[in-house]
Amino acid sequence: MDKNLPPDFIEKIRDVVGAGGLIEDGEQMRSYLTDWRNAFRGKAALVVRPATTGEVAAVVRLCHAAEVPLVPQGGNTGLCGGSMPDDSGTQVVLSLTRMARIREVDPANATVTVEAGVVLQRLQEAAAEAGCLFPLSLGAEGSCTVGGNLATNAGGTAVLRYGNMRDLVLGLEVVLPDGTVWNGLRGLRKDNTGYDLKHLFIGSEGTLGVVTAAVLKLFPAVRSQATAWVALPSPQAALALIGSLRNLGGDRLTGFEMMSRQSVEFVLRHVAGCTDPFAQVHPWYGLIELGDTLPDAALGDVLETALGEAFEQGLVLDAVIATSEARVAALWHLREGISEAQNHEGPSLKHDISVPVGSIPAFIERADAALQGGFPGVRIVCYGHVGDGNLHYNVSKPVGADGASFKACAEAIMHTIYKVVAAFNGSISAEHGLGQSKHRAAALYKDAVELSLMKSIKRLLDPKGLMNPGKVFVP
Repeated sequence: MDKNLPPDFIEKIRDVVGAGGLIEDGEQMRSYLTDWRNAFRGKAALVVRPATTGEVAAVVRLCHAAEVPLVPQGGNTGLCGGSMPDDSGTQVVLSLTRMARIREVDPANATVTVEAGVVLQRLQEAAAEAGCLFPLSLGAEGSCTVGGNLATNAGGTAVLRYGNMRDLVLGLEVVLPDGTVWNGLRGLRKDNTGYDLKHLFIGSEGTLGVVTAAVLKLFPAVRSQATAWVALPSPQAALALIGSLRNLGGDRLTGFEMMSRQSVEFVLRHVAGCTDPFAQVHPWYGLIELGDTLPDAALGDVLETALGEAFEQGLVLDAVIATSEARVAALWHLREGISEAQNHEGPSLKHDISVPVGSIPAFIERADAALQGGFPGVRIVCYGHVGDGNLHYNVSKPVGADGASFKACAEAIMHTIYKVVAAFNGSISAEHGLGQSKHRAAALYKDAVELSLMKSIKRLLDPKGLMNPGKVFVP
């Protein structure tokens, strides 16, 4: 392979990371050059796997001096191609998976300091071992990394109570594009000494620097839970039910997931071990979770009271309250299996959007009508976190339709959806980022002044444009 690298560059990198931290062989690089869905593929001159912040800084300095573009990569579980190199074969992939140390758990300060390559599930387990909770939870938690979560400002199923990744961060350690290390690992909840720089890097998808470590918030462990699966007549009923649950349970409402019947049908058809909790078919479903730090918080009583009132108001058509951990897992399996199940139905177009919570029913109605009017027969797989305004509004090809013909409509379908999102003053990316799949759309749907400010920050920190080029902004 023609790596188009300066003389002695590889030798200098090897001197920094050692032979075990460098991958040159094309076959060994393969897993770093395609995403988990096989939706994005790229080529790379090298894959570099540093083990310390010092090694990251040295690699970045070498790339900066030689003007070699760098693509930071974590668990490679993203959905927008943000951690994939382009197809030029000139970029270096910087994998942070060897930086997997939990540096400190501090229960007194309710913080944990971790490196970017720590897998989210391992972080959750470390918090639990200390009698605490790290609340970020999402389908890829067994393989996604903290660095990737920070790069995309991950959301997940507990945003309703605990917020996005941005809300869970107190401090960062970042290697800047010239190799300088900013040590902002301060576990402070109060620090009014100027600009809060960490927020520049959270959600920046590696375009402003390489996050190598973070100080994250911990919370009291949840010792009581109550989970229910409910049948709903409409999205409007879901919003009303969320209001009732909040009035009765306060911040003990940790999660509320809403799913269309089409979403659930795909899971029942394709995901082993899933069964319909109800004998009858319903148009919409909700998955509710309450949590409390008290071991005997009687959350079942709170849930039964709320659902009883909802039945009387016509907000709930049927309900099942889980009575065992196995039943809770089965209900969550129904929700978490949607993305996998949709893949079995042929090509699908995935859109991760957000609108103000109160606009969700109107958005769904208008977007559904626009799609069916312009693309008859498409199957809309709508599900999401609802309580924070986030919907995964996905589109599968019509039954019997040709996959290639459907893919040819991808851009038109995207603009049909995004125009409705814009009409409700929403966002075209709620939690997956822009990567390389949405950067052109962002140029159309984000405010021009906002984009200009973002580009100014990029030019200031990365004047050579070497950090994850082609992501977030149109090349």
